[in-house]
Amino acid sequence: MLRLILRILAWLRGGSLNLLLVAGAILLVWGILSPVGTVIWWLGQSAETLGFQKNPPEILPSNKGNLEAPKSSQLNCYIIFLPGVGDFSGDELTPGEEFFLKGLVGSHPQCVAVGDVFPYSASNKSLGGERWLAPFWRFAENAKSGPIAGDIFIKIRNLWRFAISLDYRYGFAYNQGMANAIIDRMNAKSPISVNPQKPLKVILIGTSGGAQVALGATHDLKKWLNAKITVISVGGVFSGEKGFADADRIFHLRGTRDSIEDIGGIVFPSRWYWFATSPFNQARLQGRYAEAFSGPHKHDGDDGYFGENQAADGKKYVDITLDKINQLPVWSKSTSN
Repeated sequence: MLRLILRILAWLRGGSLNLLLVAGAILLVWGILSPVGTVIWWLGQSAETLGFQKNPPEILPSNKGNLEAPKSSQLNCYIIFLPGVGDFSGDELTPGEEFFLKGLVGSHPQCVAVGDVFPYSASNKSLGGERWLAPFWRFAENAKSGPIAGDIFIKIRNLWRFAISLDYRYGFAYNQGMANAIIDRMNAKSPISVNPQKPLKVILIGTSGGAQVALGATHDLKKWLNAKITVISVGGVFSGEKGFADADRIFHLRGTRDSIEDIGGIVFPSRWYWFATSPFNQARLQGRYAEAFSGPHKHDGDDGYFGENQAADGKKYVDITLDKINQLPVWSKSTSN
């Protein structure tokens, strides 16, 4: 069976025509089965983990045996980074993304960065982990540099998860799973105080589809944590529904050469300004939502928000993004009280 699967994968990799012949069928199957993983995760949870209590027991902090526990008393800020749809796992940051997070923490030592959340799995499992399609996903990941961009399958698969986060039937379960995963990784990075003297500062930074997942998780994060939550979209694609009523502030940065980012404002009616009652427009009118140009960024790649190429002014694209986010009114003392 394994040999047969490998032969099929080799055949798919052998030419673009073969890929096109099966792409439609694969997309249809993915569209039908994409909610299954979320439903399975949901059915496997207890009442407590599903959020019927304010603080689910399994995500409460435990200082025992955690070497970072003494440091946690000095922290009042968590930066959670949620990458785009091309991501393969929760610990697959690009060099530019790693540089970006280290730069933020260097500028704001009261914060800790969380970069190991996979926003396209309600259970926070990587595509190469314990999945029955794991061999295929590993093949697609390794085929990035081949004659066919195998990572297109990863992007399409993750786009379906992005769609689940938006879905009115399954979105609440998926987004709650992501909130669970975020709190779990926050607590693993530095123990969360059960009764902080002042609200924690939780900053969710999402790029591409990660911005929508960040917004989707905001409702449960707000319910479970004593925290002020800021969502920063970096070239994000998102609707104007979930998260806008719960986040304290939302910022959207867009590159002047990013044509993908425009999709969200076009295809989601809740983002259209004449739908004044949508959560997006309510947040905008209340001054809780703001957007600005980040610089000459493309959506991704070496000229993207976390790219390491140099722009016309000689600065790296990732440095331009870092400078822009450091200028947001997120880090001032007035927003942390």
